[in-house]
Order: sequence, then C-alpha cells, then structure tokens
Amino acid sequence: MTLLFLFVAAVGGYFLGSVPFGLVLVRLAGLGDIRDIGSKSIGATNVLRTGRKDLALATLLLDAGKGGIAVLLARYFFGETAALIAGVAAFAGHCWPIWLGFKGGKGFATYLGTLFAFNFIVALLVCLTWAVVAFARRYSSLSALSAAAAAPVFAWIWSGPYLSAACAVISIFLYYRHKENILRLMNGTEPKIGGEKSQSAS
Repeated sequence: MTLLFLFVAAVGGYFLGSVPFGLVLVRLAGLGDIRDIGSKSIGATNVLRTGRKDLALATLLLDAGKGGIAVLLARYFFGETAALIAGVAAFAGHCWPIWLGFKGGKGFATYLGTLFAFNFIVALLVCLTWAVVAFARRYSSLSALSAAAAAPVFAWIWSGPYLSAACAVISIFLYYRHKENILRLMNGTEPKIGGEKSQSAS
C-alpha cells in the first residue's frame, strides 16, 4: 500500500462525504436554504424541521450512504487500510465541507454509514445504543454522543483494534461537533426529542 493510494482514498472519501445532500434536497423542493432554519445544520435532523419527513429520510439515507460508499470504493481499489482512512475522511467531509465554508452537519448518519460498510454487527449495536438512550432520555444529541462513545468498544470486540481506532478518531470529532449540545446538556437547556427547537445529531 503506497502513500499515494492512501492519499487518494482520503481525498476521495472527503469529497464524497462533503456532498451536502440535505442542502440540495431542500433547495430542489423549493424550501429555501436549510442553513437558515433550526440548528442551521445540513443533516437529516434539521431537514425534518421543514416538515418534510420524506426529505429528512432521504437525507439520512444519502448521508449514511456516502460514508458507506467511500469505504466500499476505497476497500475495493486499495484495501482495508485505505478503507479506514476513507471512512474517517468521509465523516470529516460531511462535518467540514469545502463547498460550504467548512460548515456542515454533525456527522452521525455518515458515521453509521461507514460502520455498516465495515461491520454490520457493530453498526447495529451502535444504532441500538442510540435508540435505547433516545427512548430513556429523549435527547437526540445525548443519544448520538452515547452511541459514539460505545462505538470504539463495540468495534474492538466485534472487529478488532484497527476499526476501533478509526471509530475513536471519528467519535472524538463527533464530540467536538456536538460541543454546544454538550454545554446545553450540562446546564439543562438542551431541548428534548420532539422539542420545537431541538438541535441534535445529524
């Protein structure tokens, strides 16, 4: 594996991840700029605030899909190490897309997409963690943070140290992207799921 192949995987993963599907879909639907409403994020959670569940679902699937595709393409052409790099890069592309002044989404859907491409069991366990916390506490951001914290552990058990390390890097980035949510959780002002001004995890 040459450094050139790893570089191509990183760049390709970043640019795949940086495609702002939420922004594009909302504009095509004639609903304006998604960055002007709610949390101003381009992810599915904010798209849902337009009242269009179909657009939110499409955004969720496409944001997850771009992470998975980045991993699968890099694995096919360059191998497993390149796939790990492409997965991290795709997540970074979603969070910091060059097209939008490096202001993107919070990355949880793209994270899930990369996990499904790497290990289906790990991805399902991360989804289950999100669902349990969401049901128990009704905070979307807390659910994403909890699932992200658990992901490296699940990856270590069900896959091994390499995927676990990649998950740890992505989870650190995800926590950084949720820094405002963390502050609101700490001071008790974070809206719950279904709250009018919820600013959560996608």
